[in-house]
Amino acid sequence: MAELRSVCVFCGSAKGNNPAYVEAGRALGVALAREKIRLVYGGGGIGMMGEVARGVESAGGKVLGIIPEFLVVREHAEQGGREILTVRDMHQRKRTMFEQADAFVALPGGIGTLEELVEQLAWLQLGRHKKPVLLANVLGFWDPLLALFRHLGNEGYLYNGPHYLVAERIADVIPKLRAAIGSVSDTELHGRAAKAVVEEM
Repeated sequence: MAELRSVCVFCGSAKGNNPAYVEAGRALGVALAREKIRLVYGGGGIGMMGEVARGVESAGGKVLGIIPEFLVVREHAEQGGREILTVRDMHQRKRTMFEQADAFVALPGGIGTLEELVEQLAWLQLGRHKKPVLLANVLGFWDPLLALFRHLGNEGYLYNGPHYLVAERIADVIPKLRAAIGSVSDTELHGRAAKAVVEEM
């Protein structure tokens, strides 16, 4: 069966208005490090992105940041002890994130976070990959989106679903991902279908 080795975290380049979001980001980073799971993320040193990465590093974990050239200065890409991969554009960033990750987690964030999350959900619904996608619903942050998903389902626009996991507590994120990935083979996770997704991106 597949093993959870790397998790891609989608989150904001801003911290948001609630300090609980920052605390959740750090807590997730620490949890990943303690479980020997590498963080794959957007490479920025600011906002939620920076907090998650620093949480991982504070607990001795590994970090891979992937950032487009035009955002290196704007999002304060940090070298430090982490690995930073500079790519050509947003498409290559998302493609590399997909290649490097076994699963995806969405923390609070804005339009970019939402776009990254929904793209992975679209690929899941189409059966193009089997990597788990989880919404970390910190203080109900994702409740409006989950209500929209329910509406889409009720109106007949979601099928073969739901294609996402939800964790209300950070402590539940890794156990839920491991439970989901436990029913998937490594070949299914990283094999031909997953490679086809990369080619289509």
